Amino acid sequence: MEPGDLFIPVDTIEEEATLTCDAKGVPPPQYRWSLNGTLINLGLDRRRRLSGGNLIISSLDRYQDVGMYQCMAFNAAGAILSRRASLQFAYLDHFKVHTRSAVSVREGQGVVLLCGTPTSSGDLTYAWVFNEYPYFVQQDNRRFVSQQTGNLYVAKVEPSDVGNYTCVVTNSVTKGKVHSSPTALILKTDGVMGEYEPKIEVNFPDNVSAARGSTVTLECFALGNPVPEITWKRANGVPFPSKVKMKYSNAVLEIPSFQQDDTGGYECVAENRMGKNTATGRLAFYAKPQWIQAVKDAALAIEERLHWECRANGKPKPSYTWLKNGQQLLSGDRITVVDGVLSVSALALSDAGMYQCVAENKHGVIYFAAELMVLASPPDFTGNVLRALLKAKAGTTVTLECKPQAYPVASILWKKGNLVTLSPDGTLRLANVSKSDAGGYTCFARNRFGMSSTTGRLLVTDPTRITQGPVDMEIIVGESIVLPCQVASDPVLDVSFSWAFNGQLIAKGDGHFELVGGRTAGDLMIRNIQLYHAGKYICVVDTDVESLSAVAILIVKGPPSPPDSVTVEEVTDSTAQLAWSRGRDNGSPIANYFIQTRTPFTVGWQRVNTVPEIIDGNTLTATVVDLNAWVEYEFRVLARNSVGVGEPSPVSVRTRTEDAVPDAAPGDVGGGGGSRSELVITWEPVPEELQNGESFGYIIAFRAFGEVSWTHVATSAPGASRYVYRNDSIAPFSPFHVKVGTYNSKGQGPFSPVVTIYSAEIEPSGMPAGVWARSVSASEIEVNWQALSYSPERVLGYEVVYWEDDTKPETMGKVRVPWNQTVVTVSGLAANTQFFLTVSAFNTAGTGPFLPAINVTTKKPPPAQPPMNIEWTLIGSQLSLYWEPVAATESESEVTGYKVSLSYRRQRHKEVNALTTANSTAELTLPEEEEDYVIRIQTLSEGGLGPASEPIRVHRLSKITPGCHGYGALTTRTVQSAAVGGGPV
Repeated sequence: MEPGDLFIPVDTIEEEATLTCDAKGVPPPQYRWSLNGTLINLGLDRRRRLSGGNLIISSLDRYQDVGMYQCMAFNAAGAILSRRASLQFAYLDHFKVHTRSAVSVREGQGVVLLCGTPTSSGDLTYAWVFNEYPYFVQQDNRRFVSQQTGNLYVAKVEPSDVGNYTCVVTNSVTKGKVHSSPTALILKTDGVMGEYEPKIEVNFPDNVSAARGSTVTLECFALGNPVPEITWKRANGVPFPSKVKMKYSNAVLEIPSFQQDDTGGYECVAENRMGKNTATGRLAFYAKPQWIQAVKDAALAIEERLHWECRANGKPKPSYTWLKNGQQLLSGDRITVVDGVLSVSALALSDAGMYQCVAENKHGVIYFAAELMVLASPPDFTGNVLRALLKAKAGTTVTLECKPQAYPVASILWKKGNLVTLSPDGTLRLANVSKSDAGGYTCFARNRFGMSSTTGRLLVTDPTRITQGPVDMEIIVGESIVLPCQVASDPVLDVSFSWAFNGQLIAKGDGHFELVGGRTAGDLMIRNIQLYHAGKYICVVDTDVESLSAVAILIVKGPPSPPDSVTVEEVTDSTAQLAWSRGRDNGSPIANYFIQTRTPFTVGWQRVNTVPEIIDGNTLTATVVDLNAWVEYEFRVLARNSVGVGEPSPVSVRTRTEDAVPDAAPGDVGGGGGSRSELVITWEPVPEELQNGESFGYIIAFRAFGEVSWTHVATSAPGASRYVYRNDSIAPFSPFHVKVGTYNSKGQGPFSPVVTIYSAEIEPSGMPAGVWARSVSASEIEVNWQALSYSPERVLGYEVVYWEDDTKPETMGKVRVPWNQTVVTVSGLAANTQFFLTVSAFNTAGTGPFLPAINVTTKKPPPAQPPMNIEWTLIGSQLSLYWEPVAATESESEVTGYKVSLSYRRQRHKEVNALTTANSTAELTLPEEEEDYVIRIQTLSEGGLGPASEPIRVHRLSKITPGCHGYGALTTRTVQSAAVGGGPV
């Protein structure tokens, strides 16, 4: 970090000023400072001290501390100087206190009021107060305040200008202001000034220098009557760029961001009707030096030559000096300093140090530093010894390099046995080596500081050969192959194999590739080959001394790629002309194409018929036939070759076939039933894909038996499936011929075959007699009646309606039976409940009348308690059972007996035997040759069967031992009887 220029207001001189300086080095640097080229003795100066490398000045003095400061950083390696930095003090003294004389002018005359700026340092700005503060003079084409001189210029005095004028000066750094004594402006009474030509009072210098990027301001103002008009132009006639601004009625020309193009002559013209006057000057460009070529640190051997060159641009062109450790270098015996170039011949250790190139013109000075290290040491092979063992193939050229680190450069000598060879550049080259060249080689290096050596051994090997390499192959997608790569090599060599595919190294971890084989084989296995595996395969064999390769081309055949650009070129009501472009055949010529289609009415894609029927691989058009009219179709094309069928093409644009007359008739025409005086006709609607066009509908035709003409009725609902013809003259259950046809906007389609149906019939008028019922169990009632002996109406059967309570219609149920049946059992009823029943005849028109309802009550439910405490005895095949009798509760049906069920498996089929008994005992004979038996016992009552007991399981082993017994515990768990020999259980 280098010091920067400081501009300090004098009213802050009690504060400290800091000039920065920070450098890096090993060991850490120390610092010195100079003022105006003279070293500052900090030991004797109490106001100046160092903080790190920074110079801190306290109790500032505007006379002693002003000047140019420079920092030097130094350590054992050398010294460098920083840039020079200025320390200045900004101030503005007061005007001298005295009465200024009045200025007397005629009206119309021009006048200049002088400011008389006091001594100062720092940029100043000027303004004028008219009569009293804060009324400032407003600048216009007649009045101008120069920021160069501070003077007030009035081109033509008017009576309103009479008054007192005070100059106000402001320091831009200190922000301080001072006021002059007032100057009175009065008019003479001896007349008015006549008109006269312009007189330029404010002009810019003949030559103005400006820095790149700065803002240049030129002033020009003239006195005259009438008030002159100011204009500007360039001497070369080139118009001003847009960045140029005119201010204060053109009295000021401002050029921001000054560049080389802005240099040249400028002209100010002041003109009125009495004449004109001109002022001219030139703008010159200057630039501080900037580095375009700098020097770099150098480490050179003793006695070598140093050549450093630095270059800087700037205007005017900079001059150069060189410093060593902060002191200027001059040309001498070994040193040449010429225009930025430093040369030192035959470097000595004393030449080491820090050097600086200094470029300077009148606008600035820059420094660039570099370190020179002068090296001196004996030869050293550390880090650069000969390889202990170097292998080379017979017949090749071997290069042995001897590159020790030595300052100055060492002379080199090679030795093998008694053979000695000198090598100026340290390199020993052995051409067309053979086994006789093998052995130890020693390199000796010497300079004036010492000698050193390094030794290595050369081993000459036989050439490596690829004995079996990969060959060009064709293979089918999905198969696997091995590409061989086997070598014969010298046993002392390390051999490695790698493969490249289409120029890219095959990396480990690719699931398709695997390197197989041992030391002399690097075969490549490719599993599940895909199309993208086609290309060039290179086996690369690397040894210690050489690299070999073998190449094979692999052609992968697969199903064809999808055809492309499927278009529908022409459509009729049943055909579509298709065209497509060929996809890749993937190594096997395309044998044929086939076409699939999809509509909103199909599930998935379906193959379609075409003309030609078989589309060969060279044909790219076909006509699809047997299409339905007025249906939107999508098409895709698939290609087949000897490998298989490829992926389908992209889907074509959805295309609708043309409309046509319907060619399908409704199916399943029938009907009948309905209400009195109705003929109900039904049919299966024609699917939408077979309607062939818009405005699709049905034509219903019917006629009574014996009639010749048909009655036709049309319906325009394409989804209709039923039509009802009503006419009071239709006799009940009269036969009719019926057929249903189709039509659409193109015309009428076919009719269905003629069928016979019957008109609506009248419900039966007779009612069944002799209706009676009895309760069969807790959930069943048996109902009986007498069949109708005669009925003018057709009777299809009988309907039994039953309910619990007339006030609860939701409890109603019904059962229907055929006309030849007069008894039915109603089941699923509630126990011990009264039910009401009626019986009536029915046909398709409904049910007929019925007699008043009868009632019957269902039985009480069977006991809810199953038989328990069951004991059994098995002797041979005779099983004796005993259980505790079940007693019914008051709300249950009395027990009338028991049902015993025996189940077992015979030839994989389950068989069940049952017996009933009035007692709580039973005797069973078990079937022979069976393994397991399950026995359950239920109660018998008027209410039906009660719940079964827990199952009793008897195993076949129980039959082997006479006198086995079992006991069923009175629990709800399953009872399992274990067979135990030798006594009762």
